[in-house]
Amino acid sequence: MTIRVVHYLNQFFAGRGGDEAAGMPLEAIEGPVRSGALIQNLMGGQGEIVGTLVCGDNYANEETEATLEAAGEALDRFRPDVVIAGPAFNAGRYGLACGEIGSLAESRGIKAVAAMHEENPGAAQHRRRVYILKTGESPVGMNEAAAKIAAFALKLARGDEIGPADEEGYVARTRKIVRAAKPGAQRAIDMLAAKVNGNPFNTEIPVILPDRVEPAAPIADMSTATIALVTTGGLIPRGNPERQTAGNPEQYYTYSIEGMTELDGSDWEAFHGGYFNGTASDNPNYILPLQQLRTLEDQGVVGGIYPSLFTMPGVGTSVPKARRLGARMADEMLEHDVDGALLVAT
Repeated sequence: MTIRVVHYLNQFFAGRGGDEAAGMPLEAIEGPVRSGALIQNLMGGQGEIVGTLVCGDNYANEETEATLEAAGEALDRFRPDVVIAGPAFNAGRYGLACGEIGSLAESRGIKAVAAMHEENPGAAQHRRRVYILKTGESPVGMNEAAAKIAAFALKLARGDEIGPADEEGYVARTRKIVRAAKPGAQRAIDMLAAKVNGNPFNTEIPVILPDRVEPAAPIADMSTATIALVTTGGLIPRGNPERQTAGNPEQYYTYSIEGMTELDGSDWEAFHGGYFNGTASDNPNYILPLQQLRTLEDQGVVGGIYPSLFTMPGVGTSVPKARRLGARMADEMLEHDVDGALLVAT
């Protein structure tokens, strides 16, 4: 019997558009759409994508209840054996939506699998409820990711035994108790001997070391230095004309502060999903201390303030994406001879 599959895609991967289409509500379409055709082909006739759910990233994350209600109705209609979500790679909003759809399916007794980069916030939030296969950061790896998710979905639907995370390639969910061939002391000695002799070994307790960043040399003379102001506190012009998100941003924004002595709550506000925004919206200088820096500038402590501020909401941003955004900011600052940046903690 052919396995019935429902596939979830966001607006971009479904070919509906980029951020301009991110507000589209969920639609249920019969058959495969775009990458779904590839996944279906890789199933080799064992599985058929009977329906595709397409939703805009913003709508899925801002109108989650309505999205899940519509998705539930579609699942009732298509009656799938398994739900596939993604691959979302490192697209955070997409990853979060994939996790929600997968969790919905599992809550209804339908097997589900999503695919995304392991540092996608969707993986951290939903890995205990949904199998999440690891992918690379970008859609360049679509063919490989599609092959993995097609094979894994078939295993789930057939009820095959699912092996450990490191063997199957999914993000670890829970610890599983197994009986080892050797006692712990002997295994530890074997690993130590392998390490001393330069032989390969696998630790039973993976150690994830934090990133180390070599600090830049101190600024020699602050009185002649140009300082840029950066915030991850979600500072936006009042009314949010660029329609920025409250978390997991795809880009940072720059706004002119030339000639301003302070930030006024009538012109600026905070839009951030990680803290109460009221105080910062009343006095935006809390999240970007322009007023204090102007005082230091007037006193000659700093040479000048870069005429544009850099802003984004940092909450929910994966480490790889943060690296990319930070590198772009640094390149822009270097291009304009900025000597240093002040990033105030959110």
